[in-house]
Amino acid sequence: MEWSEYKWEPTEHRNKNVILIKFKYDAKLIEGLRQRFPSAKWSATKRSWYLPDLPSVRREIGIKEKNTVNLKVPSIHVVNQKAYVNMHRQLKLKAYSPNTIRVYLAEFAHLLHLLDDYPVQDLSPKRLKDYFLYCVNVEKMAERKMNGKINAIKFFFEQVLHRPKMFFDIPRPKKPTTLPKLLSRTEVKKILRVTINLKHNIALQLCYGMGLRVSEVVNLKLEDVDSKRMMVRVSVAKGKKDRYVPLPESILPKLREYYITYKPKLFLFEGQYGGPYAKSSLQQVFKNALRKAGIKKTIGIHGLRHSYATHLLESGADMRFIQELLGHNSIKTTQLYTKVTPRSISKIKSPLDSL
Repeated sequence: MEWSEYKWEPTEHRNKNVILIKFKYDAKLIEGLRQRFPSAKWSATKRSWYLPDLPSVRREIGIKEKNTVNLKVPSIHVVNQKAYVNMHRQLKLKAYSPNTIRVYLAEFAHLLHLLDDYPVQDLSPKRLKDYFLYCVNVEKMAERKMNGKINAIKFFFEQVLHRPKMFFDIPRPKKPTTLPKLLSRTEVKKILRVTINLKHNIALQLCYGMGLRVSEVVNLKLEDVDSKRMMVRVSVAKGKKDRYVPLPESILPKLREYYITYKPKLFLFEGQYGGPYAKSSLQQVFKNALRKAGIKKTIGIHGLRHSYATHLLESGADMRFIQELLGHNSIKTTQLYTKVTPRSISKIKSPLDSL
């Protein structure tokens, strides 16, 4: 669609960030807007159509995305603002993933807010240890969050300030060994059966049928699906490693029906404002399916990936093969599934039987 006839004006409306859409009254322009953005709304007070100010909307209409880092800088004391900006710049230069950048900046900002006007670069190892102890004892932060926090602050001192590696000795919280939560084959069938919406059903089938992370599913592009070879390329997955996984034959007819119905442009699953479908939306789809299926387990959509790996193992698939399909760096990560399946235990014969 040609957007040259429209003018875009980011502003606030009813305490929300929106983008006003200005254009001369023309029935064709209104129809074009409604076709591309069915959820566009009319504001009588603004005398304008408007859309939510989202990154996906900005990308679709071709205007520059907001610099969220600059928006957060004023909340940090002027003494440490440059440190925050330099942290963001170095994370970008190192090509860290958007999610890692978001987490590292949030953890770093937490420290800077507590420091107020004390320069972060002047912190001693002892004061840093005191900060971590405060996070554990006072703010009751869990092991996973603490590890992320330590990684973020280590990055600042080592990669931004170029201090010697491990210049402070912080004991890492031990991660609890938890077994993956999973679903039985019958439960997976129930979930898929109650998911009536074609788009949602296909997305959940791919989560389970190929063992994909939710981020990998929503970032699949049309060009990644090779129906001739019956393979799907998972691009820039976790750890920035591409991999191929087999496309389940049973899903191909529905996938073609989905393509004809929804006509996606770039991403296989697109949001209502363009760009990839939101991870949170797909997670909510799974949560609703659990409720409709009457499954009482406390489990997230990642459980479909765990179930895929476990069911493959139960079917006799080789551990190294499963490791490659899941994209695990270490076989130790994949071996965790042996603890939740009776397959290996049931095949063990007592020495007594061989006497």
